[in-house]
Amino acid sequence: MISFEELTEQNHKIAELAKVLSFIINDRELCDTDVTCDLFFDFVDKVQTHLDVEDRELYIALLTHNDITIKNTATRFLSGSGEIKRVFKQYLRRWCKNKALRIKDYERFTKDTHEMFTLILQRIEDETIHLYPTVRAVRQEQKAA
Repeated sequence: MISFEELTEQNHKIAELAKVLSFIINDRELCDTDVTCDLFFDFVDKVQTHLDVEDRELYIALLTHNDITIKNTATRFLSGSGEIKRVFKQYLRRWCKNKALRIKDYERFTKDTHEMFTLILQRIEDETIHLYPTVRAVRQEQKAA
């Protein structure tokens, strides 16, 4: 079972990469560098890994809980995870090929990328405020039982 410290550390690294990349992509010349590509695909891998870990380890206990509020929280976050994966897949299909960025329309690329970063950063905030406290409470409840 993954710890909250590990989840928080994953979120910290994802947020850090999103913020650094947000700054870098504002300079067109830096977008095509190997360093930017490496950072970008590190970000992609970390987001996908984080969502997969949550899907695998957090939702089952919440979805099977007796409290409808807890079930609804799990359903909402699971649905959000699916939506982020869908948006991510579309984004990668449009802007990436073979672990390389392919930027033909720079303005559109920066707009799409900033929107994706905003989506991910909002998700991190929502996890911290809503999901993790719910999971923590359910885990405490299970330990007490």
